[in-house]
Amino acid sequence: MRLTMIGCNHKSADITLREQLAFSPEQVVVALHIWAKYHAQYEAVLLSTCNRTELYVASENGTIPDAPQICRFLCEVKNIPVETLQHALTQLHDDDVVSHLFEVAGSLDSMVVGEPQVLSQVKAAYQLADEAGTTGPIMHGLFQASLKTAKRIVAETEIHQRRVSIPSVAVVDFALQIFEQLDDKKTLVLGAGEMADETLRYLTGHGAKMVIVINRNRDRAEALARQWQGQTDLWENRVQRLAGADLVVSATGASEPVVRLDDYLAVEPLRKGKPLFVLDLAVPRDFDPAIGKRDGVFLYAIDDLKEACEHNRVSRNRELPRANRIIKQESGRFLREMRHRATGDVIRQLQAGWSEIKNVELARLFNKMPNLTEEEQAEVRYAFERLINKLLHPPLESLRDEAKHGVPGMLLDALAQLFRLKD
Repeated sequence: MRLTMIGCNHKSADITLREQLAFSPEQVVVALHIWAKYHAQYEAVLLSTCNRTELYVASENGTIPDAPQICRFLCEVKNIPVETLQHALTQLHDDDVVSHLFEVAGSLDSMVVGEPQVLSQVKAAYQLADEAGTTGPIMHGLFQASLKTAKRIVAETEIHQRRVSIPSVAVVDFALQIFEQLDDKKTLVLGAGEMADETLRYLTGHGAKMVIVINRNRDRAEALARQWQGQTDLWENRVQRLAGADLVVSATGASEPVVRLDDYLAVEPLRKGKPLFVLDLAVPRDFDPAIGKRDGVFLYAIDDLKEACEHNRVSRNRELPRANRIIKQESGRFLREMRHRATGDVIRQLQAGWSEIKNVELARLFNKMPNLTEEEQAEVRYAFERLINKLLHPPLESLRDEAKHGVPGMLLDALAQLFRLKD
């Protein structure tokens, strides 16, 4: 078994780079279909969120595409020069991939430790890959184990007890620093996904009442607006609605800005100098960054939340050792299971092959010695079995020992070649 992860996150790349490599769910499916066309022998899952884009690749036969090859694939499907992103891409292999994914699913590698959305994002990434036909036994086991690990962290630590997320940090540490109260402010929400829903939870919890939700899919906008006692409008009216908004939350899945500088300049005179607070929680960004330079506009993107998120991380550090112990336990369990599975076929084939030889030789011997009693034949069989077991014991023990400490690829290949086992 071989595993590789190539990607970038909020630690290795700033938002400008991350938004170039961000995939919408539809783009993930297209990318995985391209992967299956050229690399069908390798399992793959593509995880893309506002904070990370990571391609997980697995192989059962011991070979796997190298990092430059995977990097080129990501850049080609996004039409990005390799030189642009190569320095920002992180690569992990084998055991490190397992630990990393478990940390991601458990929200220990998030910008906000304990962020609740990440678990559903990991699950959704696996489901998309499964539907695209790029998963197999390794990815199935790996992602199921990551979800199990995350659930243990939720149940056995206090990291998730308070629902601290990027939206909560945005509202508490930013919006409430500009507006003393929200009950008299008009809130415009662009997008109707999990991030928009989570942000509305905190906004309404702090008094926001006048909410308008706008989304390309009107039905989803209406469903979210009903949940938070808001209203909706047409997608085409989003810029016009900026004229009367005090606070804007934007979290669409668009691949380019949905509000450009020219759009804002058209409605700016209608605002008459009234402050505008914008939380752009999308990657790629929904608002042209140049809008943030206009007078009275307070525009914050994901990366602007880093400092506040770091305070959150410090406050939760006391829970991290317990969570890390869970990750170590579960990653060790998963790796042992995978390595046992990898060695199991070789062990079974060795035992079956030698057992077949034993039976042939016993039949030949008993044909030459027809006068042996049943007890004597049983004693001969027992002697043959003991001999085979003793001969097989050293190589099988070496194989098991190797599997406990690493991927026994070289030893597996050697045994398969020496005893001419099937692939």
